[in-house]
Amino acid sequence: MKYILLDRDGTIIVDKHYLSDPERVELFPNSAQGLKTMQDAGYKLLVTTNQSGIGRGYYSEEDMHAVNTRMSELLSGYGVEVKAIYFCPHAPEEDCGCRKPAPGMFDQAIDDFGLDPKECYVIGDKLCDVELGLARKARSILVRTGKGRREEASCVGKADYIADDLLDAANFIIKNK
Repeated sequence: MKYILLDRDGTIIVDKHYLSDPERVELFPNSAQGLKTMQDAGYKLLVTTNQSGIGRGYYSEEDMHAVNTRMSELLSGYGVEVKAIYFCPHAPEEDCGCRKPAPGMFDQAIDDFGLDPKECYVIGDKLCDVELGLARKARSILVRTGKGRREEASCVGKADYIADDLLDAANFIIKNK
């Protein structure tokens, strides 16, 4: 089974800076279509998300789960199923092993699903997402949504592809199967 590990904020949904209100969840244009295309091509979808707002005390783990549930509900309306959502609740200064680009969330997905990183893609809007892929020798795609345009220069030569959005990423994946 092939898997795609996706960042949440700035990649699937609009980054609303420490989002804690599920009513504010908004899918990017082409997010659901891109994810559906990936899923229809035989990929299972997983989310890996840094949520430092929990560690900083800005919102609770329950708030984050409510946002994740809302995102999943919106995606399910398009026939998209996220198999699991992994999150790092730590602030950057906590020096944990799960905050991207550290591979803790990827390693947990390997344990949970028995996935082969070389058969995976990691997609996100930041260098830390690309570096997560590199850490486990997965292919990586930077999307220009969210912070992607600002991060693009630092990802050139590291990302396997730089996509306009998740639909563009899906088309790249399908062409390179």
